[in-house]
Amino acid sequence: MNYLSVESLSLSYGAKRIFEDLSFGIDRGEKVGLIARNGSGKSSLLNAIMGQESVDSGTVTFRNGITLGYLAQRQHFDPKSTILETIFQGDSTQMRAIRQYEELLDEGKEDERFYAALSEMERTQAWSVESMAKEILYKLGLERMDKVIGELSGGQQKRLGLAMELIKEPDLLILDEPTNHLDLEMTEWLEGHLSTTNSTLLLVTHDRYFLDNVCNVILELEDNTLYRHKGNYTYYLEKKQEREENIATVVSKAKSAMRKELDWIRRQPKARGTKAKYRIQAFDDLKKTASTRLDKDEMRLEINVPRMGSKVVELHKVSKSYDGRTLIDKLSYIFLRQDRVGIIGRNGTGKSTLLNLITDRLEPDQGKVVIGDTVVFGYFTQSGLQFKEGQRVSEAVREIADVIPLTKGHKISAAQLLERFMFPRSMHFNHISTLSGGEQRRLHLLRVLMANPNFLILDEPTNDLDIFTLQVLEDYLEEYPGVVVVVSHDRHFMDRIVEHTFAFEGEGRIKDYPGNYSQ
Repeated sequence: MNYLSVESLSLSYGAKRIFEDLSFGIDRGEKVGLIARNGSGKSSLLNAIMGQESVDSGTVTFRNGITLGYLAQRQHFDPKSTILETIFQGDSTQMRAIRQYEELLDEGKEDERFYAALSEMERTQAWSVESMAKEILYKLGLERMDKVIGELSGGQQKRLGLAMELIKEPDLLILDEPTNHLDLEMTEWLEGHLSTTNSTLLLVTHDRYFLDNVCNVILELEDNTLYRHKGNYTYYLEKKQEREENIATVVSKAKSAMRKELDWIRRQPKARGTKAKYRIQAFDDLKKTASTRLDKDEMRLEINVPRMGSKVVELHKVSKSYDGRTLIDKLSYIFLRQDRVGIIGRNGTGKSTLLNLITDRLEPDQGKVVIGDTVVFGYFTQSGLQFKEGQRVSEAVREIADVIPLTKGHKISAAQLLERFMFPRSMHFNHISTLSGGEQRRLHLLRVLMANPNFLILDEPTNDLDIFTLQVLEDYLEEYPGVVVVVSHDRHFMDRIVEHTFAFEGEGRIKDYPGNYSQ
């Protein structure tokens, strides 16, 4: 049973083509993962499907009568409303009953109004909805239902948006980067929830374990062509390798045939018959196939890393508290050259606080932090790139340096470095505000690496970066000669990079475990 049909969908922004003539369908029960490079239009495609973006041409058709849920990248809530008012908004009898009951429950008065609200909850069978809603909010770290939206962080608002869509239990649920701003515990819970839900799914995510464990169909958008694979992410990788090997074989045969045809054409007299003209036309098709590029554009990381002395960073009985709550209690650790440390824990337990202590952005309440003289920090923050209004891509790089040193004494210009980071010349004078979220994150990473750090701190580096960029970054970090400290909910990334793990357990307790996340 077809739930969604997309036919010949095209979208452009001015002269820039985002996608063209895309067609695909989603059947009931399918859990589809959409993957593509940053800037290729994944979020625009989801917005277009949901009617939140006007397209140049094409149609989107949903099956009559199905219910829809959509988690966009950015949330828009009334900042004056509470979580309760937001989560249970709507005019259905169940939602009105739940709102009335929760408001009277907060008052703490067991009067006639309260008992009337209890009766209405029974009559409308709203208990199951309320119970499920509270469980989902709890799992996503949003227990305080009286909290005002304006007091929530961007990450908390994204989780609230996710909770609202999960509570609806729609027939078709569309999710744009649902694991962003989740900690590992939340990510694993969401993975289990979506694996067992009856909702049909279309989701965009960079989390490869998530794609493997949730999805049964992978859609890859590459060079404006959609490839559909009936299986999870691992199956997709196998089929993608087969596809690329087949293309390589076809191109190799075409090149061989083209050489023979070219030799034949050169031997022919100028006056040619019908058969000769046919062969010349066929030769043009052969030439096109033989010219197919097999090497895809990829980000290239080759940044000079200065030598680090024997003293790196030392933490001596470091403690830090906020508002009477202990986040770090007497932590001692001596970083060594080429350390690979992963940091995990629930949101709000102090992970970012530790990063700020390490980099001397925060003073400890007790203990001391000693930083070696040769240490150069590179801090890839979760908040992302901070840029001036109207600032262009090239300006963001050139304000740091016009010439950048690479390994082995090589140097390149700022423009050349941008090209290596998948920003073609045509984008250098674009305003940063026009870049996609993933492109802004990639530009932020470039600026961090331009400082030639030998102590690299990555706070949720996988947020908004596409899978292809993550693979290049992982390859780079495996050979990186300095220290790497990573806070991430991406289990694949952690398993590949880290060698031991700090686990924040709450109330200042931090356990140091050998091995990566899965170990």
